[in-house]
Parts: sequence; structure tokens; C-alpha cells
Amino acid sequence: MITVRRIEPSDWRAYRDLRLRALQEAPDAFGSTYALERGRPDALWASRLSDAALSDRDAPLFALEGDRICGLAWCKLDAQDRETAHLFQMWVAPEARGRGAGGVLLKAALDWARRVGARRVRLGVTVGDSPATRLYATHGFVEVGEPEPLREGSSLMARTMECRLPAQ
Repeated sequence: MITVRRIEPSDWRAYRDLRLRALQEAPDAFGSTYALERGRPDALWASRLSDAALSDRDAPLFALEGDRICGLAWCKLDAQDRETAHLFQMWVAPEARGRGAGGVLLKAALDWARRVGARRVRLGVTVGDSPATRLYATHGFVEVGEPEPLREGSSLMARTMECRLPAQ
């Protein structure tokens, strides 16, 4: 059974390790890179989660299969527009794929965004017919805007997708 829980400040090592694993395993899925992130000091990894714990604008989430961490997502309210949340760092470990972890993690992020008053959630996804794109579409995300480069120096393109949330 897949469950989701908030990532706590004391989880910073597990968060760092999973984030780095995600960047290595799926380098074409993220705007950041393993090379950039692996050089960050431990204090930065710890402060990301400490800052999130003190904020009402961040929801870092782990997916768990039993007691094993198998996925990650970070939902964050927009700094200028509290009706918009952004989903980042969404990733499920290969050994947990196909068992619903992505859907459970995505639903938890959407539920959090709805609870804190967001009316829409936006994310970026690498252009293509990927399992990620299909997952987002089945949860109500639609493509908006024009594709843009995934990151500087990359030939890959990313597309913004958005899900409108019903008012509570």
C-alpha cells in the first residue's frame, strides 16, 4: 500500500539522497541537474526542509511503500499569487512504478494545494508522450502556453501543464 507523508526537517538526508537519485535516474525530467545539486552543502539540504516546515507555502512530500520511501514531490504556493501552486521534483523510484505511487503522490499534492486556497496547480513536464504526461492528464492537467527549453544548454523542451482546482 502506498501512503504519503510530509517530509520533516529531520528527513533531510533521506530527502537529499532521494532527490539526487531522481536526478541521476531521470536527468531529462528535471530543470536541475545531478552535477549542480550534488555539490550543495548539507546545511542547504537541511535548511530547505527547515524553511518549509516554518512556511505555510510549501508541502514537501514523500511517497512510501510500507516503510520504504519510494517517491517525492514538492508543492509550493506562488510567491506573488496564492491562488497558484507549483509542483516540482515529482519522481517515483523505478521499483515502485506501476503500483499507483505517482497517482497517490499527485493526489496528495493537489489536496494540499486545495486546502491552502490554491485555485490552480502548474508544473513543467518534458515534451513527449511519457508516463508522467499521461499521469498528469488523467488527474485533470492540460497543456498551457508554448514549450520552452528544459534548462539552459538543453535541446529538450518542457511544457507547462495546469490543473484547475474546484473551490472548497
